[in-house]
Amino acid sequence: MALLVPALLLVLLLVLLNLVERRWPDGVTRLEENVLASLLAIITLVSFTQVIARYGFNSGWTGALEFTRILFAWMILFGMGYGIKQGMHLGVDALVRLLPRSLFRAAAVFGAFAVFLYAFILLYAGWLSLLGIDVSTNWRQTGALGYWKFMYTMGTGLDDLRYPQWMIDGFGIQERVHRWVAYLMLPIGLTLLAYRSLQAMGAILRGEREMVIAGHEAEELVAAHKDELKD
Repeated sequence: MALLVPALLLVLLLVLLNLVERRWPDGVTRLEENVLASLLAIITLVSFTQVIARYGFNSGWTGALEFTRILFAWMILFGMGYGIKQGMHLGVDALVRLLPRSLFRAAAVFGAFAVFLYAFILLYAGWLSLLGIDVSTNWRQTGALGYWKFMYTMGTGLDDLRYPQWMIDGFGIQERVHRWVAYLMLPIGLTLLAYRSLQAMGAILRGEREMVIAGHEAEELVAAHKDELKD
């Protein structure tokens, strides 16, 4: 019950994403690309300014390393689902392509389901107790959702990142940025990964895509430009 509210919020996020994506699929894709590009741009900008400040002026922002590390984690977690959606994750498919067509599709569906299961277990592992697996209900063994809820309840701060002074004075909040803020992308990213995996599984069953991975992108690239290579 302690995780009911954040779990419902994640479900609401998926419902809204599904509704918006049905109407503006290209807009959602551009938004995802802009989020990833913005995260990368901020990381690059902060890292560049830190080098200038440190070696040019012997100063710098003490929270820069922690800030860029968190943004890099956000980029990875958010990008996982986007990579599944666009078929950008690399994989080895030499063996499964030797199978008959029906078995190949079954293997592809199983691969997509395995990704979903991986994301769902990392997101919340408490459901494994329904299968007879001994899983404790404490936050350490309830996955990313339980870990985030624990951090939200404890209210602990990060090591180096601090809120601006005007926020501390105006809202009476603690000095250090809450860890739950930094870890917010963990349950969101895993939820998006699970959702995109289910989408991929449906697309494979409908024959709209072959696999959840990109296994033959090099061969396809060569085939697309074979005439240029002859020249």
